[in-house]
Order: sequence, then structure tokens, then C-alpha cells
Amino acid sequence: MAWEVVIGLETHVQLSTQTKIFSGSSTRYGALPNTQANEVDMALPGTLPVLNIGAVERAIRFGLAIDATVAPYSVFARKNYFYPDLPKNYQISQMDHPVVIGGKVSFFVGDVEKTLNLTRAHLEEDAGKSMHDDFVGPHGEASSGIDLNRCGTPLLEIVTEPELRSAAEAVAYAKTLHSLVMWLGICDGNMQEGSFRIDANVSVRPEGQKEFGTRCEVKNVNSFRFLERAIQYEVRRQIELIEDGGKVVQETRLYDADRDETRSMRSKEDAHDYRYFPDPDLPPLVIAPEWIEAVRQSMPELPANLRSRFVGDYGLAPVDAANLTSSRELAEYFEQTAKALPAGQAKMAANWIMGEVSAVLNREEKHISESPVSAAMLAALLNRIIDGTISNKIARDVFAAMWAGEQGGQPDAIIEAKGLKQISDSGAIEGMIDAVLADNPAIVAEYRAGKQKAFNSLVGQIMKAAKGKANPQQVNDVLKSKLDA
Repeated sequence: MAWEVVIGLETHVQLSTQTKIFSGSSTRYGALPNTQANEVDMALPGTLPVLNIGAVERAIRFGLAIDATVAPYSVFARKNYFYPDLPKNYQISQMDHPVVIGGKVSFFVGDVEKTLNLTRAHLEEDAGKSMHDDFVGPHGEASSGIDLNRCGTPLLEIVTEPELRSAAEAVAYAKTLHSLVMWLGICDGNMQEGSFRIDANVSVRPEGQKEFGTRCEVKNVNSFRFLERAIQYEVRRQIELIEDGGKVVQETRLYDADRDETRSMRSKEDAHDYRYFPDPDLPPLVIAPEWIEAVRQSMPELPANLRSRFVGDYGLAPVDAANLTSSRELAEYFEQTAKALPAGQAKMAANWIMGEVSAVLNREEKHISESPVSAAMLAALLNRIIDGTISNKIARDVFAAMWAGEQGGQPDAIIEAKGLKQISDSGAIEGMIDAVLADNPAIVAEYRAGKQKAFNSLVGQIMKAAKGKANPQQVNDVLKSKLDA
């Protein structure tokens, strides 16, 4: 039987405020346990929540970026459940009236662009953290601990429609969303610290069936690689279970990276199980049009607009424009490089940034902001290719020297110090070609007999004689004219 995969993602984005959503406690990561939880976070009697306006502004910013409706009226609700790391025994969230409604996110899967509809994005507070691994009590006994530092940390939960159809699509969307929230400055995107956590709702159904299958939620996946592997495993598990005559049970599952499998955590609750009701301590959130407009004016140029501009202004392919706008810093690096080159050479800048620059960044696990080769330095190197000073091949050697910091990373100084200037003197090139032709009459005869590979052999010998410094285009042109004479 052919099966169709149905995936929806819920992403918890930690907002980049300095303090929590309903208290003045710090959100700084890495503090000692229970040193960043005040009376409000711990739900001591008589305390009341006060909404952090910075969290609301970040939600508005996100809503505008995805072309969603920013609700003029939204309501905070109590989501009731008991767990040791939840001191109030309820979480303040939003249910029936979220702050952001709808919206779309476009992303590329390979060279194919897709658009995913979002259901909503709502504000809520985070819970604390239960610590089980290697935790001991006061007498050395195996115990569990509770750290309330995360309690009340502001989150924006972003929920998609169930329109994703593969693990690859889910990862491509998640990466695009991750880049977007960092682009907007609403989240630092640090997945290792829990700033960007993904829940995947996965189900399968026979191809052609309209009704959804029973879904399972894979909880709190904190890397894109694990997200892909968790979905792939869960899809296989559900298909095999059904084909063996079993039934999928709605539940929450945990991905075990060491075993590369998902395992059951608990039965999956529905909304009514949480007994949502409006929080009596918080008034409705009213967002005036003037507030939305003020946030709009502070927005950076959005990735979608920048992609369109890169395609129109620089002639880039849409997929290349998407790659170059994966972060604001990378987009700025490309545009600064392209603007320092002659008209029509932006494609060269794009190729080098997506090729040589990205390769060494990936190898050294660095971000573009950490590149020792600035956009101006890269443009200076590319201009030496354009004006014929060096060949593209030699430019790679110069780039490696620039990255290593030789001669202060300045391409002209490196070219001069290493004697790498390209030989463009027609007389010198012609002399080398004549010498190679005289020494290789058999290969010349092969070319004139119709063997095209012989031409490449002669070019290789000429470049060897020139120690790679001869202008390749001139070598090709002069050699061809002599052979065809």
C-alpha cells in the first residue's frame, strides 16, 4: 500500500527579552539553579503577573513578517495541569484568542519553492526544568531536582497547518523559520540552550484518503538532524504497525538520539483535558493599529523582499537568492561584495560566497560574521580575477592565504609576495605554446585527426610550463588558432 505522510510542526521560540514575560526576573542562560526565579515565578500567595511589553512587540514583529493578522484583541488563559516544575499548577498561555492568526512561510526543498500556511502564533510562559540525570539528594541518594530558572521565560509558540509531506520538507521549513526569527531579532536561535524547540505531529494515511490518520507528537527535538531522523523513524513505525494489523495510539513520544528511535512518554492530551479558561489576573491584550504601525516602521528588510531584489537587481537564480538570505549577515556580506564589483559580476560574488567562503566556514564551524576575509577583501580578490591579474585557480590559493591572515589578508600584497601575477603578455604566451607544440608533434597530429582530448592535453602542458600563471583564456584562444591554421 502507498502511504502519505502528514506532518504539522509546533515550534517554541524563546523571545529575546531581558526579563520574563510576567515578572522582572532575568532570562539569562546558564545561571545556577533557582537563582533567577522570584515570587511571581514561584507562584507565592499574593503575587500577580504583569505582562512584558517587549514580548508583545516581538510577537507583532513576527506576525508582520509572515503576513499574518495581528489580533487587535487577544486573551491569556490558564492551561491547567500538574507537574513538579510548574509551581502554579497551570501555565499562562493563549487558547481561543491568540495574538497572531494565520500567515505563510515560503522555503526551498532543493530547487523547489514551497509555501506553508501557519495556523497561529501565541504567547505563553515556559515551565521549569526537572533534572534527573546524575542528580543526587543531600545524602547521596538518587533523586530528581527542580530548577525554576526557566519558569516564566517568554515563548512564542508557532503552529503550522498539517501540510508538510516529508521529513525533508519539515526540516527545510524549520530552518527557514529559525533563520527568520533570528533575522527579526526576536530570538537568538540557540537550539542547544533550548531557545528554539520543535514538536512534530506525525501521522500517515493511505494515498487518496482525505481523513487524517491518528497522530503522535514527537516532543522537544532540539536539532534539525534529529528532527529529520525522528520523523523518519516515526513514519516507519506507524506504517509497520498498521501493516501488521495494529493501530496507532494518540500519544506524546520522545526521540532517543542514542538509539535513533521514538518511545512513548504519555498519552496525548486534547485541549479540553487542560480545562482552559481566561486568566482572571490578566486583562485582555489590546493592540492598537498605531502600535502595529510603529513596530512595522522598525522592521528590517524581510528575507522575501531581499530575495526578490537579489533576483531582480543582480540576476541571481531564486534558489541562490534564498541561500544568500539565510541570515541578515550573509545577505549583507553578499551585497557589500557585489556592490564593489563591476556591473554584471554579482553572480561571481554569489558563487564564491556559496562555494569557497561557505566551504571553509562549514569546515571550521564558523558563522559569516566570524570570517577573517571581509566583504571588501573578497571583492578586492575577485576584482583581480576580473581584470586578469590572476586566474580563478590561483585566486583559490590567494583566498586560502587571505583566510590564514598572510600579508594582513590583503590580496594584492599576497599576489605580489608570492609572485602569482598571471602571464597575459601575448608574446610570452605564444612562445610557450610554440615550444609545447614543437615538443609534442604526436599530440598535435591526434588533435588534427579529430581527437578533442588532445587539445586539453596540450593546454595542461602549457599551463605546467607557465607554472599555472598563464591567462587560461589567452592560452586557449592562441593554441586553437595555431592548431587550426
